[in-house]
Order: sequence, then C-alpha cells, then structure tokens
Amino acid sequence: MYVYGLYLEGAAWDKNNARLTESSPKVLTVLMPLIHISAFNPSVAKKDPGAGLYKCPVYKKPQRTDLTYIASLFLDTAKPTDHWVMRGVALLCDTK
Repeated sequence: MYVYGLYLEGAAWDKNNARLTESSPKVLTVLMPLIHISAFNPSVAKKDPGAGLYKCPVYKKPQRTDLTYIASLFLDTAKPTDHWVMRGVALLCDTK
C-alpha cells in the first residue's frame, strides 16, 4: 500500500539517504514523502527488522494516546534507536 500525507514529528527525513536525521531548528513537523507499506511475518523473516531500524509509532492526532495509535513503521536510521525514542519521534496523520 502507498501512503501519502503523514507528518514526521521530532525528526527530519533525509531524502538522499532515505533515513531519519536531525530536524532543523524551530521546525516541529515535516511532511514525509510517499511511503510504501507492506506486511511481513516476523517469525519467518530472515533479517531482524530491528537492526538499524527505528520502530516509529503512527498516530491519528498529535495527542498520543491508545485511542489515536494506529500502528508502527520501521524507519531506517544511522543513529541508535534510543536516540529517536528520547526525542519522541512519531508519525502523525493530522497536525491539528
């Protein structure tokens, strides 16, 4: 499935390297490029999906609750995943 219209909060997206990067000063959210989403079965997957990938939560609204949580997407990163967890990086469907 192709998804467009998600906003990345707490980080920026490096289009050249296709991975998370530090956000610019005073920029809270950035529009993500088109994302291709596909499902996989982790019990049969040969490569561990957590190696070098940040498990980014996706929310309907900026209020991050169990009611607005949709799913998680794995985003490539050069930094440790704990770095992005501490920054509270998430994908949002709506910024209002």
